[in-house]
Amino acid sequence: MHIGKQIQAAKAPFFSLEFFPPSDAAQMPGFYRTVEQLRALEPLFVSVTYGAGGARQQNTLAVTAELARRGFTAMAHLTCVGAEPEGIAGFLRDLRAAGVDNVLALRGDPPVGATWDWKAGHFRHAADLVAFAREQEPDMGIGVAAYPAPHPESPSFSADREYTAEKVRAGADFAVTQLFFDVREYEALVENLHAHGLDVPVLPGILPIQSFDSLRRVLSLCGANIPGRLYLDLEEANRKGGAAAVRDAGLDFAVRQICRLLDCGAPGIHLYTLNKGDLCLQIAEEVGL
Repeated sequence: MHIGKQIQAAKAPFFSLEFFPPSDAAQMPGFYRTVEQLRALEPLFVSVTYGAGGARQQNTLAVTAELARRGFTAMAHLTCVGAEPEGIAGFLRDLRAAGVDNVLALRGDPPVGATWDWKAGHFRHAADLVAFAREQEPDMGIGVAAYPAPHPESPSFSADREYTAEKVRAGADFAVTQLFFDVREYEALVENLHAHGLDVPVLPGILPIQSFDSLRRVLSLCGANIPGRLYLDLEEANRKGGAAAVRDAGLDFAVRQICRLLDCGAPGIHLYTLNKGDLCLQIAEEVGL
């Protein structure tokens, strides 16, 4: 089933979940145990990441196909980096043959340490990938990424909002946000799409803060902003109770953020699971979904 249609048909707030394929085959049994553990959340859909430069394309295909076989509505990530039309068309066909009818079309990131010329590839922007996928598989569900705060390479808020609108106009059915910490940024993003005459669902993506190290890593990669009050609270928690206190404070903030998002009309919550079942279950319990 198409995820965009499922979101629009949902009668109550829901969770969706993002997983990453383990790089080591020996970790697969544990990975699928986590997936089954999180079945208790009745996720509207589950998504599977692609890896920088499409490095784990076959892992993504295999895991997404297995999740579909297990009865989940599954979505595979798809990126522009290093992609050529023939390869993308083949990947889409393989997904459909495996019972996967949804993709998340992304620009993606080059492999670490690689020198990359975005003008050299066939697909320069995620909107190009959306348009190609829509042409190849007209009845496929297509999602895109949206940034409550601008992408690190965007010159301004307005330019970034226009990029998001272009992806929707190219044929996307829904959007999933990059992680963020200020609900007002999500509200502004949705309002801007409406101002463009675009009414696709926008799912907020939530990644709980688990440590200062993970927070620094995330901020360096995605360009998210952290409110000063939150940072001070985390510093105070670290001073008083160390890493465990920071994790508890991050979890508490995530719960409060999710509640505010649902209050302001978010259709559901997309959890970046980090393949950690207990954390997601704790969030769901405290939110009350």
